[in-house]
Amino acid sequence: MSDGKSLALSRIESILDDASFVEMQALVTARSTDFGEAEEAPSDGVVIGHGQIDGDLVFIYAQDPAVKNGSIGEMHAKKILSVYDMARKVGAPVIGLLDSTGIRLTESVDALEAIAAIVKKASDCKGEIPEITAVYGSCGGGLSVLTAISDFTFMTKDSRLFINTPDTIPGNSKEACDTASAAFQAESTGAVDDFGTEAEVAETIRDLIGILPSSDREGGRIEEEYTDDLNRAAEGLSDKLTDIAAYAAEIADGRVFVETKKHFAKTMVTGFIRLGGQTVGVVGNSACEKGHFFLTADGVYKAADFVNYCDSMSIPVLSLINAEGYQRKVEAEKNLPGALAALAYAFAEADTPKVSVYLKKAVGTSFLFMDAKSLGSDLVFAYSDTEIAPMAPADAAKLLSADGFDAAAFEAKDCGAANAARRGYIDRILTYPDTRKYLISAFDMLATKEAF
Repeated sequence: MSDGKSLALSRIESILDDASFVEMQALVTARSTDFGEAEEAPSDGVVIGHGQIDGDLVFIYAQDPAVKNGSIGEMHAKKILSVYDMARKVGAPVIGLLDSTGIRLTESVDALEAIAAIVKKASDCKGEIPEITAVYGSCGGGLSVLTAISDFTFMTKDSRLFINTPDTIPGNSKEACDTASAAFQAESTGAVDDFGTEAEVAETIRDLIGILPSSDREGGRIEEEYTDDLNRAAEGLSDKLTDIAAYAAEIADGRVFVETKKHFAKTMVTGFIRLGGQTVGVVGNSACEKGHFFLTADGVYKAADFVNYCDSMSIPVLSLINAEGYQRKVEAEKNLPGALAALAYAFAEADTPKVSVYLKKAVGTSFLFMDAKSLGSDLVFAYSDTEIAPMAPADAAKLLSADGFDAAAFEAKDCGAANAARRGYIDRILTYPDTRKYLISAFDMLATKEAF
């Protein structure tokens, strides 16, 4: 670097608050002598330490591609392991910046075991502290598993993430399908939450750290100081029922929504907002297949993973529900049962506060899996014009008319939000402008919830 700093250090400093980084174990070097005396390897190719993001303590490491191509050896791995250990001790997030050609061949099985040790340590810390990785160059083979274990993963737009490089896959090539690209990993596999320039990735990581609890010990996250009015009317929500990100932003403090896995399974939206200073996880359905709200296997798995994460960190969950059936494809029949079971289990087992809002449609059995009252939602809200029914009214009318029943009377008496409220499945019918204040009140009331 022209300023004398390593690329790894410059990347770290671009994420952290100015002058807050404290480097640790800077004098560590490789010690393998199997191929003669160990070559000079400053910091053994990885810079580690701690710093702050908007005043929040974080631990961070960055592989240095200028030192042995960022390859992983025994001491390189030990430094990364020490970052996780210290973060776990004090209860703070870990951020890993990956740029490596993989294992250091000259260190043989020591390097192989080092990969497994890092994966094991990240697994041990999962659910205790936030784990964020960002691929800044190359990340392949066994090391790529670390990005899947991490809670949130980002890539710079020109970086590479892969198990096998595209050209080694039979019948494929980089030109045909670049499976290592940021776009593929974000859109097709869901392994990556977002991608962009280095500056954009750094800013996204800062936003995420600012809204997440530091650890599971924190019991969620509440900011005591915020400027948005608790009683602010939500504007134009009736026009945002099919745009979950827009809906979530409108009800959020400062109208800020931090979306996760934004390019993957777009029929399901996940992310974080603040309500009255409290961090809340948002999960909701968007339209697919000619405007229908069908659950898809990828979307359902995405939601299940998100709910599990929120529960592990004691982050309350807000479910924004649009559902009228299941995706009608052969692949869906193969994958949806397992996906729906995973989501049902995630909601049913989650002890964190859970609030659901039925938005436009809640029809048939599909909406139940998005956390209906019977699945464990603590409070359920709807709007007076929300379509709630055991079957799409038009389809039900055909069946009932054939059997001599009055289809119109059925729709009037047994469908709609008022009917569900009479049966106790909806706690309150909201007006659109009052949505924000009632949600803040709901999560405030549930703040002392205990499982029993």
